[in-house]
Formats: sequence, structure tokens, C-alpha cells
Amino acid sequence: MIQKNYFFRAWFYFRQGWGTYFAFIFAAINTLTVTYYLAIEGYPVLQAIFPTFVIYVLTLMSLGIPILILIGYFHFKRSNAFKAEADINIEANPHQRRILSNTELIFPILIKILEITTKILNNEKLSEIEIKELNTLKEILDDHMKKNTI
Repeated sequence: MIQKNYFFRAWFYFRQGWGTYFAFIFAAINTLTVTYYLAIEGYPVLQAIFPTFVIYVLTLMSLGIPILILIGYFHFKRSNAFKAEADINIEANPHQRRILSNTELIFPILIKILEITTKILNNEKLSEIEIKELNTLKEILDDHMKKNTI
């Protein structure tokens, strides 16, 4: 059973809320406000393009949101950056590492179980080699369970 540490869980949720939502929204509002009132208002050429703050915000949102979506898509689907992040998460997180090692071990065993189950359902006897393979798989699993703790 997983022991719950409520303080650190609350701290994690707080950081997620702060970093993902509050700080992001606050930074966007701050950037729009500062750039408009310090940069746009001081230059008549830019003031002619963006006569009001609302037009400036709507223009930047209509251009910025699609561009940022494309950048996010590129980050996840087309660059090696996300792969590197995933690799680091698996290296640094023992839970993820354990899931990966368990999966790598379980799939060959599942295939063997399916082969043996099919044989049994067809009323075929298991050979001595298959019984030895099962015992070997059991030993591998026992060893894996002893060595691989989080």
C-alpha cells in the first residue's frame, strides 16, 4: 500500500497550479501590458497598427496561440527534446524505472503462458523442456522480485 504524505502531495499540487496556471496567466498578462504601454504607446507607427490595448491583445492572441500550439506540437512530436525529458524521468524516477523493467520481463512470460495455455486447451501434454522453461521463468521472476525494490 502506498503511504500518503499529505504535505508533499499538497505541495506538488500547489506547484502544479502555480506553475501551470497562475504564473502562466500572470506572465502573459504582464507581458502584454508591459509591451503595449512601454513599447507600442511610445511609437506612433506601432500605435497606428494597434490603436487600443484590446486590439493588441486580440492580434497577439490570434497569432500567438496557433504559433505556440505548433511549437508545442514540434516539441512533443518532431524534436528530440521530449524524448530526452522522458529518458531523464525514467532514469531519475525509481517508480518509472520499475515499471519499465517489469514490462520488459512480463511480456516474454505472457507469451510463454499463452503458448502453454493453448497447448493445454488442445489437450496436449507439456514436454520436459517446456516444464524446465516454466521453472526457469519462475526462478527469473522470483529473482526479479527479490532484487527489484523501489
